[in-house]
Amino acid sequence: MKVFLKISFLGTRYCGYQVQDNAVTVQQMLNEAAEKVFGFPCDIVGCSRTDSGVHAEEFCVCVTKRRESELVTSIPVSKIPVAMNCFLPDDISVLEASLVPEEFHARYDVKYKEYVYRIWNGRVKNPFLADRMMFLPNMISDEDLARANEAADRFVGRQDFRSFMASGSKITDTVRTVYHASLSREGDVITFRVAADGFLYNMVRIMAGTLVEVLQGRRTPDDISAVIASGDRRQAGSTAPAHGLYLHRVSYEAYQAIGGEIQ
Repeated sequence: MKVFLKISFLGTRYCGYQVQDNAVTVQQMLNEAAEKVFGFPCDIVGCSRTDSGVHAEEFCVCVTKRRESELVTSIPVSKIPVAMNCFLPDDISVLEASLVPEEFHARYDVKYKEYVYRIWNGRVKNPFLADRMMFLPNMISDEDLARANEAADRFVGRQDFRSFMASGSKITDTVRTVYHASLSREGDVITFRVAADGFLYNMVRIMAGTLVEVLQGRRTPDDISAVIASGDRRQAGSTAPAHGLYLHRVSYEAYQAIGGEIQ
């Protein structure tokens, strides 16, 4: 059996999730905490890679004993979150723990992920959100938001999202299925929410940066369709800052839309 963990983290001071030689990462912190809890080095496989400064409200990992497939521990599963959190910094938290079969894979068994991108649209900047939301000082009207929602809807479906992949990426299979994409507003916070069966490198941040241009009246919904059809990264908008991006949900069950499952 493997130990399956749901965690959350504030990514501000980390160079992404995956271990790096000369930088502090979330995976490094989890590895160190797991070794202290279980008493031996562990392999911790994450559901995704996140960039430097990106946050996660729900991130999933599997823990196994290094160089051995099965992790055996006398610690009750229900106690693992508390035990792990004793050795983790305040900006990383283990939320839940459970046991999963040996063949389960935290990354390859994911059916869909949902990201949110948050924008502070107050009249002036908010210092408490400086590393947690993008600041957009231009006040956005209801009409602007409606236009951007029409644009976001153009992302939905199975399409080639090559235009929304970071330049230089070596990925060749750029077709993804986007199940849902929309914007909403609550007070001074605008949230872009998108769910898909997978995402290309910087895909959500490029989507968000392009939709900001729609919010500002610099692009139209039809422009989104044209950018997708072009297959050209240069036709899309700028890459929105990392600190506004949150991995919001990871699901190992098929996406369900109102009225049934989207294939």
